[in-house]
Amino acid sequence: MQESHLYEYAVIRVVPRVEREEFLNVGVILYCPSQFFLHAVTELDLERLRIFSAKDDVEEYEKYLQAIKLICKGGKEGGQIAQLPLASRFRWLTATRSTVVQMSKVHPGFCKDPKHKLDQLFKELVL
Repeated sequence: MQESHLYEYAVIRVVPRVEREEFLNVGVILYCPSQFFLHAVTELDLERLRIFSAKDDVEEYEKYLQAIKLICKGGKEGGQIAQLPLASRFRWLTATRSTVVQMSKVHPGFCKDPKHKLDQLFKELVL
């Protein structure tokens, strides 16, 4: 029987106008230490984004989201942060900050397959 693995996840949010505290869920990041798993899945829905902001900063948001994925992946392409250990990368990515791309609070759980759980959370919380 396959065992359950502890995981932590956060929802990735775009906050077009930080002062208004309105956000759009655009992705999920999931960390499962026992499976050496750290991945993010994102999708920027432009129609929904335009409801929050008439400004067209899509290119900026896409750069932030790509940077998150590169840091999760690790290696030199993601810069110095991407070369840190998995746990440090997850903690850095999910640290509280006031910017146009933010993370929700971190939530724990147990799963059999972290990739499957990431896909499930993405469908439930973003799509």
